Amino acid sequence: MASQATVFVDTPLLLCADDVANPERRERARAWLSDLWQQRRGRTSTQVLNEYYVQVTRLFTPGLPQGDARAKLRRFQQWKPWQIDHQTVESAWGFEARFGLPYWDALMVAAALQSGCAYVLTEALPHGQQFEAVQAINPFITVITDLA
Repeated sequence: MASQATVFVDTPLLLCADDVANPERRERARAWLSDLWQQRRGRTSTQVLNEYYVQVTRLFTPGLPQGDARAKLRRFQQWKPWQIDHQTVESAWGFEARFGLPYWDALMVAAALQSGCAYVLTEALPHGQQFEAVQAINPFITVITDLA
């Protein structure tokens, strides 16, 4: 079996997987995450996991209990989240300047690139746009079988 490209997951997809207010999006997000787990293709960063924790425990109504959120974060440690370092920040500044991205989105793209991902699952960037070796994919308008 040929190796498949890894896929970087943005915070909103993780949040959608826990969102009881929108069952259709929740199921779509869960399907993506399940496929990524099964295929061992998922990647993320410490930035994404920290954003997820704050938002799912404090901004969701009802919020996910802290213990449940922590358990999920521990599970995502298996994806070896990219640690944001100086090189990643420098790369993000380049994406910010070259593509006019908001800093947090540029940092996500930089982390995906540093992680060796071919794709980043996000609604924050235009679907299909290429950022060097990383392509933005909207997880709500495509499926994992469409990816290489």
